[in-house]
Amino acid sequence: MPAVSETPVRHDWSRGEVRALFDLPFPELLHRAASVHRGHFDPSEVQVSTLLSVKTGGCPEDCAYCPQAQRYQTGVDAQKLMSTEAVLDKARQAKAAGASRFCMGAAWRSPKDRDIPKVAAMIREVKALGLETCATLGMLSDTQARSLKDAGLDYYNHNLDTAPDFYNEIIHTRDYQDRLDTLEHVRDAGMKTCCGGIVGMGESRQQRAGLLQALANLPAHPDSVPINRLVKVAGTPLADNEELAELDPFEFVRTIAVARLLMPRSMVRLSAGREQMSDELQALCFLAGANSIFYGEKLLTTGNPDTERDLALFERLGLRPMQVVEHAGQEGGTVHADIIETDTTGTDADRPACVA
Repeated sequence: MPAVSETPVRHDWSRGEVRALFDLPFPELLHRAASVHRGHFDPSEVQVSTLLSVKTGGCPEDCAYCPQAQRYQTGVDAQKLMSTEAVLDKARQAKAAGASRFCMGAAWRSPKDRDIPKVAAMIREVKALGLETCATLGMLSDTQARSLKDAGLDYYNHNLDTAPDFYNEIIHTRDYQDRLDTLEHVRDAGMKTCCGGIVGMGESRQQRAGLLQALANLPAHPDSVPINRLVKVAGTPLADNEELAELDPFEFVRTIAVARLLMPRSMVRLSAGREQMSDELQALCFLAGANSIFYGEKLLTTGNPDTERDLALFERLGLRPMQVVEHAGQEGGTVHADIIETDTTGTDADRPACVA
């Protein structure tokens, strides 16, 4: 683990300060981000996660990007919750392929209380394999969050999706405050948070800055920050918007770099949209401070680069997957050794976020 630099940890960023970082000359921005990254992480290591959709489709929400919303005709059929044994088979495959974290996603607005014991059983069994566990199930109550924590859940994913002032352009069935409340329940239960957003949905640079500002000004920085590049899925409103241009690749790299500067101790993850990224673009993202990816052919219901391509890219770049490390006195392991050792308050330490 590299020696931690004196990079200040802040939760009081202004929109203007974040926008000023976005506006830096590209080489200067990457230099600053790479320097901060090296102060907290080994730049040759990338944390590898696998995400499995354990309950697909049929979601009542109206997120304009999401193929799992039942109101859109996307070809995604609603399916029941998978069995624990079927999930375990996938988790074993993920571990054999080099994943250190296994994320389970369910297309719910929020789980019913009767669903929690079923998910808890999955969490316990996946944890027993020696993998970090993560779940994304929609909004949680405080009691549901505590139940998942008791089952051994390490991370809970609940994204802010976009800036507060662009949110109503994308979603109308869940308020921004609903998302903040779920994150609070997760933190209060003692779990790590996985929280990021999606870029390329028609937002301005000012609004991209607003998303990162909102993430960095949470009471505790997300432990993992997934940055998703919009994947246009036929049948969703954003895919049907012919005026919506693809986000410039350099703007995506800028977003990664600014996320690294604002949240220096968090994992910054390349999430949805990586299948459409060139190897060169991914390499720039790693240089800018990304140090986590989703691994495998599916990211919920959209494509993802296959394992062999990822391994080949790691080989070309001299990168290696982070390993889960066991710690004395701690149940299970984590790739976040610095957090295990220093985050005892559960409040202000930067706790390094998945996709929901």
